[in-house]
Amino acid sequence: MTGSLNLWLIPLVPFAGFLVNGLIGRKLPKAFVSAIALIATIIPFAQVVKIWFQFSGLTLPYLENHGTWIWTGNFNANFTLALDQLSMVMLLIVTGVGFLIHIYSVGYMAREEGYWRFFAYLNLFMFFMLTLVLSENFLLMFVGWEGVGLASYLLIGFYFLKDSAVKAGMKAFVVNRIGDFGFLIALFLLVAHFGTLSFGAIFSAVAQHPEWQGGFLTAVALFLVLGATGKSAQIPLYVWLPDAMEGPTPVSALIHAATMVTAGVYMVARTHPIFERSPLALSTVAFIGAITCFFAATMGLVQTDIKRVLAYSTVSQLGYMFLGCGVAAYSAGIFHLVTHAFFKALLFLAAGSVIHSLGGEQDMRVMGGLRKKIPITFWTMTMAVFAICGFPPFAGFFSKDEILYQAFIWPHGGKILWFIGWVTAGLTSFYMFRLWYLTFLGESRAQTHELAEQGAAVHARSDSKLVVEAEHTHGVHESPWVMLGPLVILAILSVIGGFIGVPAAMGRHDEIGHFLEPVLGSVPHAAGESSGLELGLSAAAVAIGLLGLLVVHFMYKVKPELPGKLATQFRGLYSLLLNKYWVDEIYGAVIVTPLLLFSRYILKALFDRGVIDGAGFAAGMTAQGFGAIVQRVQSGNIRSYAGWLAVGAAVLLIAVYFGFTSHFPPQ
Repeated sequence: MTGSLNLWLIPLVPFAGFLVNGLIGRKLPKAFVSAIALIATIIPFAQVVKIWFQFSGLTLPYLENHGTWIWTGNFNANFTLALDQLSMVMLLIVTGVGFLIHIYSVGYMAREEGYWRFFAYLNLFMFFMLTLVLSENFLLMFVGWEGVGLASYLLIGFYFLKDSAVKAGMKAFVVNRIGDFGFLIALFLLVAHFGTLSFGAIFSAVAQHPEWQGGFLTAVALFLVLGATGKSAQIPLYVWLPDAMEGPTPVSALIHAATMVTAGVYMVARTHPIFERSPLALSTVAFIGAITCFFAATMGLVQTDIKRVLAYSTVSQLGYMFLGCGVAAYSAGIFHLVTHAFFKALLFLAAGSVIHSLGGEQDMRVMGGLRKKIPITFWTMTMAVFAICGFPPFAGFFSKDEILYQAFIWPHGGKILWFIGWVTAGLTSFYMFRLWYLTFLGESRAQTHELAEQGAAVHARSDSKLVVEAEHTHGVHESPWVMLGPLVILAILSVIGGFIGVPAAMGRHDEIGHFLEPVLGSVPHAAGESSGLELGLSAAAVAIGLLGLLVVHFMYKVKPELPGKLATQFRGLYSLLLNKYWVDEIYGAVIVTPLLLFSRYILKALFDRGVIDGAGFAAGMTAQGFGAIVQRVQSGNIRSYAGWLAVGAAVLLIAVYFGFTSHFPPQ
């Protein structure tokens, strides 16, 4: 069956779409640009669906080798694509959700300049992410890894005339380079130890040596963790993701839901044979995930930009995925990756529909009363809100609760991790229902009015009133069906998507866990525990989510003046959360400013002036010196010429004499 699946078509078709729109899209009508971009994504999706129906008859892992890339000494790396259960799940998510986002973008970006450029970048993003997922070795994965970083830089900074967008794109690019440094060091260590970067060869070697524990493998795993924290926005490298919302809303949906940020989770799951030999590395992943999910959730509590709230929720949900992988429940982490792709893509696209209906407004403080004006957006976003908050039977309930259960039974500090995740579930419910209330319920706040959270005005801006142009109050309209269609599909998936992973404790078979078992191993279960423990933990998670809903209802419906009073009363805490713990400012003061001073003054003085300017000065003086000599030689004086001729002849005779005598000594 070699070559029969044509895996190479899956990433190559989006790349062809990128080339066509990138090279001639400027000259094409928007309808042609849209058609090219959509065809370049529906063909890979159709190919993946076709493979899915053939999947049960395949010998896995299924490999396609398309030639040698690097061959030097004993090291070689091939252009080999691989398909197994894990990559199959990722392919369905990336191509399926990615295609829906492309459809949505046709309506959302219809009036934007650079329409062709946007879709070219979007196709490029798909190419690199699919390359990452299908790669059979670390080197090809790194190409996709770097590629999604490049595409994210281009898309986040799409509005290149907007200074904040340019800075956000650069920030994402630079922060990810820090993580990529760790990934590269891990690759160098693997080459030095194994002589290959093939997943199959490395994992087989590890399996054949059960005595390999910690040590070298811990070093590799920890450097991989550094790479994953950058790509999947975990502490301390999460700071780029909230600013990524400066790009167009479909970009946020693609980055936050289906592609780039899930790459780190996928990489940890893919390399789990290495992590399982290092308890330290697993614990690091688990605690980073737990701290990140809680830390990001606290910042989401007080944000007023609708997209920024969703950005912090992405960081928090990625923390849950890391927590699942860190407690060795890799399939639980991937399960949450799948359900998160549904409801997070829906949340961002629905937020884009809200922004579209309000003429570009993103501040929730000037929204309200939109439930009846944009009902389809309201109901679809409601499905996503209930899903992310973990209410049954929505998708997030099953995946999040599976992670919390696995954390609870983990023998190395699992109870602490569970408690952090459980509290975070309550915080998630609060900030998501706060977004829901402020955006859709109550009366419209689009006229000049007192801010709902008066304390926020004291710290966030100088005026206590927010004036919105009257055009925002007129013509509030539902989005076109090219945008609403993907919302409806994602809403259905957000409701029923969790049923692929219902655990045995709730009467099902955990289909996704069993499907991934050949690659990721079986999901751990508590020895001697009945299903009552799992059901009890699920009930506790639902209870704290319900508590978050009730608190929001009381604060924003029953006592709408309460948020402002609390913000004023707890001014220090409110300011801390509103300013995101001043982490960016701390990084700027501790890292960025010293580096800038070092580069501007020390390097400029030593290298720029000493080496560059010095080399230029030396070259100039040398040329000037030779010029002076030549000037003396070419004096125009015939007697001088005769003298120089005699000197030259003497030097030539001496050189010839000594040259010959050195090569032909006397016998």
